[in-house]
Amino acid sequence: MKKKGPEDDVPPAGPEAIKAVPVRHYGRYVSAVVALAAFAAIVFAFAQGQINWDAIPDYFFDDRIIEGVGQTLLLTVLSMTIGIVGGILLAVMRLSRNPVTSSIAWFYIWFFRGTPVLVQLFVWFNLGLVFEYINLGPFYKDEWSDFMTPFLTALLGLGLNEAAYMAEICRAGLLAVDEGQTEAAHALGMSHSKTLRRIVIPQAMRVIVPPTGNEVINMLKTTSLVAAVQYYELLRNAQDIGQSSGAPVEMLFLAATWYLIMTSILSVGQYYLERYYARGSSRSLPDTPWQKVKTHLMSFSSRQGGTA
Repeated sequence: MKKKGPEDDVPPAGPEAIKAVPVRHYGRYVSAVVALAAFAAIVFAFAQGQINWDAIPDYFFDDRIIEGVGQTLLLTVLSMTIGIVGGILLAVMRLSRNPVTSSIAWFYIWFFRGTPVLVQLFVWFNLGLVFEYINLGPFYKDEWSDFMTPFLTALLGLGLNEAAYMAEICRAGLLAVDEGQTEAAHALGMSHSKTLRRIVIPQAMRVIVPPTGNEVINMLKTTSLVAAVQYYELLRNAQDIGQSSGAPVEMLFLAATWYLIMTSILSVGQYYLERYYARGSSRSLPDTPWQKVKTHLMSFSSRQGGTA
């Protein structure tokens, strides 16, 4: 029998520590360099172009531009109001068991979604060539050219077209609510309309709100089309200033800047609205942009303190 030596009393060595090697994402570095090079090339090209950049700040707060911004926002709010109200009604009609109302809603959605909004604006604007007068009996009678103003043309063209898209968004939200919710409400004695108001629509808002926010932002940009029917909103006023000042391209850049400002503000509002309606479906809400900035600053300061 072999005697135990001192070396036999030494415990066996543990497993060797794993040395983690971070994965190197070379593709990210290459794509970042390509993107920065393309951005620098675009900036250089516009810097070399014959553009009077001083004209943009000179007219940025011009009275006509500010008035155009106000008209753009007004048209956006009114058109979306028509679109949302009409969309809810069309969605309810589309889901109705009555074949007549369901067919009417289907035809409306099919027609207005299937034709370009610019064509619809031109149709409303040129109906005076078809109808000389508008006659609503004892209530209202006038010449069509006086009745169909550029503002009314823009409002009908954008609002009625938006109602078709909002109808599908609302219908998807209503269908996303479990049918058991409706059956339970009916079992408690609630009417169909009360079930919609108290049970179905509040739960459907979580599905309806995000695409509705996108539709509002899209509507804000779509209002630029009404310049074609002589309505003086932001783009139309910017074009008129460009023609009179001899800086048409610069005024288009100015209009684009205002559109970016307005859509950015709406995007922030949409984010917080989505976060509000996500409370019932998410265990933990995502951090707001300000909270993310604070987290990054705190982590950076802690790293600086550790290295010191």
